[in-house]
Amino acid sequence: MQSNDDVQETHEVSCRKSHHPEKIKKDLTTRLNRVEGQIRGIKGMIEKDVYCDDIITQLSATQSALNSVAKILLEGHLKGCVVDRLNEGDDEVLDELIVTIQKLMKK
Repeated sequence: MQSNDDVQETHEVSCRKSHHPEKIKKDLTTRLNRVEGQIRGIKGMIEKDVYCDDIITQLSATQSALNSVAKILLEGHLKGCVVDRLNEGDDEVLDELIVTIQKLMKK
């Protein structure tokens, strides 16, 4: 969970916008809808006292699905936003990218 400072920092940084093709947006939305359904399923499993190992298996599948979304976004970020900013002479994007990758890796 992000702290209020992290959310504020993220909001300030994210004033820039990405430009994902509609096909990618649709794919990401579909994947996230699936994750949302998986989360609801996991909550139901907990309420029904399903065996812990089965819940953990579903949690692992959900985390994998989220990682797939992150990989797609990271690829688009690298090929689009990062390249564009480097071409504009904005080398700070590399420091930003390092922080982003560190956030992904600590999960």
